[in-house]
Amino acid sequence: MTGYKDLDRTNAFAKLRAMPRPSIAELLGPERVPGCDLPMGGGLTYNWAASPVDGALLARLGELAAEQGLVEKYRLLAEGAVMNSGEKRLVLHHLARGQLGAPVLHGGRNLREFYEGERLKAARFAESVRSGSLAGSTGKRFATAVQIGIGGSDLGPRALYLALERWARAAGRQRLEARFISNVDPDDANAVLARLDLASSLFILVSKSGTTQETLANEVLVRRRLEAAGLDPARHMVAVTSETSPLAGNPGYLESFYIDDFIGGRYSSSSAVGGVVLSLAFGPETFAELLAGAHEADRLALEPDISRNAAMLDAMIGLYERNVLGMGSTAILPYAEALSRFPAHLQQLDMESNGKRVDRDGSPLSYQTGPLVFGEPGTNGQHSFYQLLHQGTDLVPLQFIGFLEGQTAEDVEVEGSTSRRKLNANLAAQIVAFALGKADANPNKDFPGGRPSTLIRGRRLDPPALGALLAHYENKVMFQGFAWNLNSFDQEGVQLGKVLAKKVLSGAAGDPLLQAYASMLGAGKA
Repeated sequence: MTGYKDLDRTNAFAKLRAMPRPSIAELLGPERVPGCDLPMGGGLTYNWAASPVDGALLARLGELAAEQGLVEKYRLLAEGAVMNSGEKRLVLHHLARGQLGAPVLHGGRNLREFYEGERLKAARFAESVRSGSLAGSTGKRFATAVQIGIGGSDLGPRALYLALERWARAAGRQRLEARFISNVDPDDANAVLARLDLASSLFILVSKSGTTQETLANEVLVRRRLEAAGLDPARHMVAVTSETSPLAGNPGYLESFYIDDFIGGRYSSSSAVGGVVLSLAFGPETFAELLAGAHEADRLALEPDISRNAAMLDAMIGLYERNVLGMGSTAILPYAEALSRFPAHLQQLDMESNGKRVDRDGSPLSYQTGPLVFGEPGTNGQHSFYQLLHQGTDLVPLQFIGFLEGQTAEDVEVEGSTSRRKLNANLAAQIVAFALGKADANPNKDFPGGRPSTLIRGRRLDPPALGALLAHYENKVMFQGFAWNLNSFDQEGVQLGKVLAKKVLSGAAGDPLLQAYASMLGAGKA
């Protein structure tokens, strides 16, 4: 097995820090733009022309990737090595969308066959619902699927649903609408339920452990609402859970679909966690196309040459910006309204995975790791936080996403150009404005430039493109975690608050500080 060492113990990183730092303004020219294109699967292309990387730096980043064994570690992960060092678990979200190497066997089970079997079971169930052969307790056809989950059980599936909703309507594939309940704040569930016809609603409870506090609280609220409407909750609910959870095989659900501990929540959109709701809404074939795009991106990420591996190059440019140039955040800026919730999903994916201060062995690190991630669709963001991005004191790397065509045919021409052209004109303008800036004698109107960016583009946001986009970022985060020598696959940082919340709800005995805040917020024991 390849060795593990901290970033600052590598020879390549020391050399990288000593290298000259190129100026984006000097690098960027018309001839550089097409020369920095890389295929990333699903018909998408990654372009790094406006990043602060020249040929010499690219070669050094490739040396660092090789010294840290990024592709070798990826192969080990894909073939079933224990890569989650904190929880001593395999990491197999890639396997949910295709085989990348040797079969992964665990406990006498072929796990690829297990994941594919659950996908096919969800497909059959979705077809029975979409055809109307399986209906609710009054015999009324299901028209809405409502996912109840939190964190990775909500953010990824919600982002993917919203990303494909317009496309599916235009393609004639949408049969059910989807809604999502995540927050334990009852106002969330009540707002969703108020807009539903409960008799035609199917609820998908998603909890791997079957014990998630927020999710189970929302389930109780929903069950009571169904009962109050004279409906049988067992005819209106399915579970996505593990085979060992209390939800598994429970007669209180129409059906149970299974995941396991080897697919973490933020990586679970390509498992039954995302597959059930997407198959119900858009059809199993749509979900299969999304998985195919993701698998294509996964295969491309196995390329050892950094100049031909979009996910690894994206990861290493980000590492250079973070650890050499000292840039502490990253903005995800999709120029596509359909990706409105995609930055929120990537925020969890990146910050929960690589927001770590110790290495795989638990030793404190002396360098920075995962960045703060935020974002908003363009052009909305231009009228919000771009002021800071252009003229603020912090330099923020930018990741733009754009498409040549929309998901719907309707458009309008105003002042000589369509809305789509206006959108992409703004995108092109922002890349150049951030990179080159504009000198002005008036300091208020002076733009320093030198703001790095990359661009992911495609013809249209469809299921294969969305799958590739999802996998690209999952693989980018994975590669950065390997380079920083982190365990990107546990999330102990979310546990302490949960433990203390339970203590508050039980009375917080012996903890006067907790009691003081609980009393102030009305959260003490009833």
